[in-house]
Amino acid sequence: MTIEQKQAVYFQNVSKMYNTGTIALNHFDFPVEEGEFISFLGPSGCGKSTALRMVAGLGSPTTGDVTVFGNTPEDLIKNTNDIAFVFQDANLLPWRSVLDNVLLPLELRGGNKKEKKEAAVKVLEMVGLKDHLKSYPRQLSGGMRMRVSIARALAAKPKLLLMDEPFAALDEITRQTLQMELLDIWEKEKMTVLFVTHNVYEAVFLSSKIAVMSARPGRLSSVIDVNLPYPREPGMRTDPAFSKYVGIASASLENHEQRKETV
Repeated sequence: MTIEQKQAVYFQNVSKMYNTGTIALNHFDFPVEEGEFISFLGPSGCGKSTALRMVAGLGSPTTGDVTVFGNTPEDLIKNTNDIAFVFQDANLLPWRSVLDNVLLPLELRGGNKKEKKEAAVKVLEMVGLKDHLKSYPRQLSGGMRMRVSIARALAAKPKLLLMDEPFAALDEITRQTLQMELLDIWEKEKMTVLFVTHNVYEAVFLSSKIAVMSARPGRLSSVIDVNLPYPREPGMRTDPAFSKYVGIASASLENHEQRKETV
């Protein structure tokens, strides 16, 4: 995928301390270029989700700065649809149909109703739900509900997609299927993706780059460039080159834990 490289997100010396005294991030520096697929990989509590929430304007750094396309997240959210967030829970409204759930953020923006419906139908087709427009969340499997959540995020055509362990609760077959669909959407739409995961295999399969984070307080431990070709096919998971990157990422996590124990 050929993309003109420009900075999408920049964490500049970011630290985050909560009112409880917990330090989630400490001196976190990381630039993200437009069009990259970045996975944040690290142990629980290392600040991965905190970093994503700050990019979305759902929290502010205690010190340092987070910029998104050269703006503060708060300013960007006020004026554009450039950021979308997919959480681990699909968070669908049970009384609204699949189509109406996807339409909700578009309705809040106002504008032409026909165009918004067309946009919602298009993204639902993209995630394989064109035959379920009138279904309700209770009638869907976990994987299908997550597809609706992804479609809802894509409907406004964001430039930046934030995903906080969206596939963690799914069975492995569904998880791998959605990984393939996500990569297909990413390559077609040429958006930037920040993806939080605990799963080394998932991080390697999806990412152009992996940001490995240390245990709390979270710091950037290492950055791994995953030089595997796109599009990535299911058979790549058995390729020796794939196993090599899994080993590199796993070793990076293990080495940091060993260093921490000796301090």
